[in-house]
Amino acid sequence: MESNLLQNIIDPAILFFVFGVFAGAIRSNLEIPPAIAKFFSLYLLVAIGLKGGAALAAAGLPATGALALLGALIMATLVPAYSFLVLRRLMNPYDAAATAATYGSVSAVTFIAAQQFLNRNEVEFGGYMVVAMVLMESPAIIMAVLLATWVRGQQHRQPSPDANTAQTVSLKKVLHEAFTDGAHLLLIGSLLIGFVTGAEGKKIMEPFAVDIFKGILAFFLLEMGLLVARQLRESRQGLDRFAVGFALVMPVINAVLAMGLAWLFGLSRGDAMLLAVLAASASYIVVPAIVRYAIPEARPGVYFSMSLAVTFPFNLTVGIPLYYNMIGLIWSSKLT
Repeated sequence: MESNLLQNIIDPAILFFVFGVFAGAIRSNLEIPPAIAKFFSLYLLVAIGLKGGAALAAAGLPATGALALLGALIMATLVPAYSFLVLRRLMNPYDAAATAATYGSVSAVTFIAAQQFLNRNEVEFGGYMVVAMVLMESPAIIMAVLLATWVRGQQHRQPSPDANTAQTVSLKKVLHEAFTDGAHLLLIGSLLIGFVTGAEGKKIMEPFAVDIFKGILAFFLLEMGLLVARQLRESRQGLDRFAVGFALVMPVINAVLAMGLAWLFGLSRGDAMLLAVLAASASYIVVPAIVRYAIPEARPGVYFSMSLAVTFPFNLTVGIPLYYNMIGLIWSSKLT
């Protein structure tokens, strides 16, 4: 565990993230212009989509791949459901619904970091896991809308002086926002382009999607480090011990459940690792943006801070090697 943790932290891209947190913590004026930071984000989505699509075209979708996608859908449905049951006991019900949706969805950057970790350790994984990541976005958003609708219904039956005014939210509009969100749509489009063009397209795009990938990732993680440091300063008054504890413990629980599904479905070690990371991650881009419309009663400072300022750095530095070692122990015993 210690060697894998050290190996993950001394990776140049991860060190740029750590440096970004440090620079932000000391209030340095270092910054990456928003337009460039957005380009880095879009680039990473294009690159991962192209590579995943090309791998899917080369290997197809085997039975284990279909099971991996099924596992992703199961986790995307279960995580927001049981997260809400836990959160609503000690949190405003609207905050609980928004946070549950955030943790039911995924972080593309955490997924990319896990892929890089597996590549360094020469562990193979299927290109269809990019499809799994895409599939895990929408169920969480649907669950968020359903949970918020249920909470509004409960408050109508039992009105209280502190209850927020109920607002009608169109499920159709929310789903439209989810499926046409620029980042989500770009990832799907890149995946399809990579699949259609296959090996030839991969060869053509390799200088763009492969050769400079690590450098762009390092710059993006530097920006993420600066953002995390800023969010940590702003969230000191907004997060209580329960919220911080949930943001640290729930990812591990979600990862363990995903490992159980991967074991049951007979997935490979690499696929199991990526499924666990997807289940453990939390969205801080797509879902929070949509939840702000779908559940306006919720406080972004709670669910956004939990996912970005706590869960994201935990998974990036500690979670990935932790899940890798846990899977290594489980899969080794399986072989013996």
